[in-house]
Amino acid sequence: MTTDGAAQGAPVPDHPATAPAAGEPVLEVRDLEVHFPLRSGALFGRSRGVVHAVDGVSFTLADRETLGIVGESGCGKSTLIRTLARLTDATGGEIRFRGEDITHAGRRRLGPVRRELQMVFQDPQASLNPRKRVGQILATPLRLRGVGRDAVAGETRELLARVGMNPEHVNRFPHEFSGGQRQRIGIARALALQPQVLMLDEPVSALDVSIQAQVINLLDDLQQEFGLAYVFVAHDLSVVRHVSDRIAVMYLGKLMEVSPASELYSRPIHPYTDALLSAIPIPDPRRNRARTRTVATGEPPNPIDPPKGCRFHTRCPLATDECATTAPPLRDFGGGHLAACHHPMNLSAAAAAPSSPSAASR
Repeated sequence: MTTDGAAQGAPVPDHPATAPAAGEPVLEVRDLEVHFPLRSGALFGRSRGVVHAVDGVSFTLADRETLGIVGESGCGKSTLIRTLARLTDATGGEIRFRGEDITHAGRRRLGPVRRELQMVFQDPQASLNPRKRVGQILATPLRLRGVGRDAVAGETRELLARVGMNPEHVNRFPHEFSGGQRQRIGIARALALQPQVLMLDEPVSALDVSIQAQVINLLDDLQQEFGLAYVFVAHDLSVVRHVSDRIAVMYLGKLMEVSPASELYSRPIHPYTDALLSAIPIPDPRRNRARTRTVATGEPPNPIDPPKGCRFHTRCPLATDECATTAPPLRDFGGGHLAACHHPMNLSAAAAAPSSPSAASR
């Protein structure tokens, strides 16, 4: 473990989490901020502060890529993904889709964009209209896409079949299905508009483990068939590991680490990431007892008044005075592995050497 502050990568000059693949990214996020003011009265009360839900997040998403976003409850994952779908307004920064700034796009422009950026919600029971039959739920986006009335019934059945449902169930209501089936209906509804990006807000967290595997396999098949890109939000690191090409770790509104999925689990650089991985139980009791763990003590700080410097320093076992005063930038430690830490862990000699600006920005 390296704790020397000098053994770290060079600061990345532009937006370091933007190095997935060559060519123009399908989605680009720059310095995104989402702040929620708190007021003491119902209407015109005095301001009691601001919740820093998302605070300066930058990344890109390539075609057919899956970016997993993980972190503790309250770290800003769901707010981030809802802002990308323009269900929540950004306070600052930019969201670009295919190079076009859509951060503050009006209703006329936002309609076509939302067809390309579709959302699958965590709770399928709450996201499906209980008063409408499945056929009606799927027919609405099909009509928005311009499908003729005569063709809607056929396409509705085809969508159900594509997500592993019985096409004959178009006349059933959502409450007549299991949780896994309802989530498949939610996925079918998103696919009806033929999107390029699916934003998945903990899509399997409310499902049984056996059903989780089925839905994840379905998402993988759909990605291969339709060339979709995914932003996959979850708190279960084992799930994210199997579905993601890259993983971004969030803490208190900021990105702590961004890495190719396989490397994040074998070589975490940020102590917060290491603490998250240490919390994953190992089935073998002997190995579980013998392993060395990084423990994040205490509770996450109040997002209304986040700590200065590194936001994790109040719980970090490696924190120093520098961590409490200076916020570390995301640095490239080679191979697209980025971390915001003054005292990075698990660095080889090659990774510890400062990376060149050209390599960091590729």
